[in-house]
Amino acid sequence: MLFRNSVIASAALALVATMVEAHSWADCVDWRFTDPSKPGWRATDGKCYGWARQYPINSGVSFGGLDSFSPSRHYQQSTSDFLPCSDHRHGVEPGADETRQNPISKAYGGRFGAMAQATPGQKMCVRWPAKNHAKKDEPNNPVMINMPNTILNKDPNQSGFTSANIAKLNYKDCNQIAGDTDRTPCGGCFNVPDGLATGTYVIQWRWMLNQDEYYTSCWDLQVTSKTDGGATTSRLSNSTSIFADLAEDDDN
Repeated sequence: MLFRNSVIASAALALVATMVEAHSWADCVDWRFTDPSKPGWRATDGKCYGWARQYPINSGVSFGGLDSFSPSRHYQQSTSDFLPCSDHRHGVEPGADETRQNPISKAYGGRFGAMAQATPGQKMCVRWPAKNHAKKDEPNNPVMINMPNTILNKDPNQSGFTSANIAKLNYKDCNQIAGDTDRTPCGGCFNVPDGLATGTYVIQWRWMLNQDEYYTSCWDLQVTSKTDGGATTSRLSNSTSIFADLAEDDDN
């Protein structure tokens, strides 16, 4: 009985440690409110229409649980190279593979979520789980949204992303769930830069928990013309057929 109790206690401590050490990621990169006058991040407040690269929308894991999913969605950069998008091999915490695919559309559709789509100047919202870091006694370091304003044939390095910052979001903008600070939903909104040419751009979500302890998520954004009458309709579908004819990219 003593042995059994010790095992249970050890398992409980391990679970607590996992919860404490859990870190965040971009859960949805195109979150739209059901009622824009009452914005919120709970499932009842809106719906997701765009995800990060190779995001497993059919995993069956509830919101905020993909840190215990294989591969885990949270990726901590290594200070040796600050690889901007996880390749599932490098980093203090390797994370899931969010490298740029060739063609880009390979990272979306089927078992993965749809690619986000927007027009220049459009407001977009991103959602993430608090993972116990939106409490009053936690520092409130902002989420950085980094987006180069040119169409690239490969992802930039971290310096390239950092120099292309377009927004700083409040990490603690959350709908607090009593008794569950781990899966409390949070989010923020930013404007896609105006004047962009039609094409596919890369965006990085980057958050610093502690000094030089950074977590990132990467996704592609299909920017369409404001005069494209079908843009709004196509964004409402999880289908990626509109991206099937994207030009092949150079190998990274």
